[in-house]
Amino acid sequence: MLNWSNVIHLAHTGNPSPDRAIIKSTEEWKRLLSAEQYRITRLKGTEHAHSSPMCNLFVPGLYACVCCGTVLFDSTGKFPSQTGWPSFTQPVKPNVIAYHDDNAHGMRRIETTCNACEAHLGHVFPDGPAPSGLRYCINALSLVMLEQGPVETL
Repeated sequence: MLNWSNVIHLAHTGNPSPDRAIIKSTEEWKRLLSAEQYRITRLKGTEHAHSSPMCNLFVPGLYACVCCGTVLFDSTGKFPSQTGWPSFTQPVKPNVIAYHDDNAHGMRRIETTCNACEAHLGHVFPDGPAPSGLRYCINALSLVMLEQGPVETL
């Protein structure tokens, strides 16, 4: 299980190799994604807080990268953070997320990207629930939910 020390170490020394690498041109990404998905995932944008019903959606399933389909998170690690973005405690595997220092906007954060296609996902913070203590704060538009079960919202 990853913890904050692991995340910082990866951000500073390098990320594990992904199982696969997806490389597309700007034009290909623009054809595959909506304008808002492109802005968030390829231009490191952020969606407005509380703008997605995915924040309050708690059903069994997997969450994959909207750009390349790499499975990133399992619903068992999703929790109601009240931050306005879907939040998770762990990725499904240590090598599906890449970590990068982000000093933009006068803040020191750790950016998360899809390790397969380099799509911007969001950020990870050390204020999540036990046992990992991590909160992966992810843009809903960077995700697609797979294997959805019966809908249950909070």
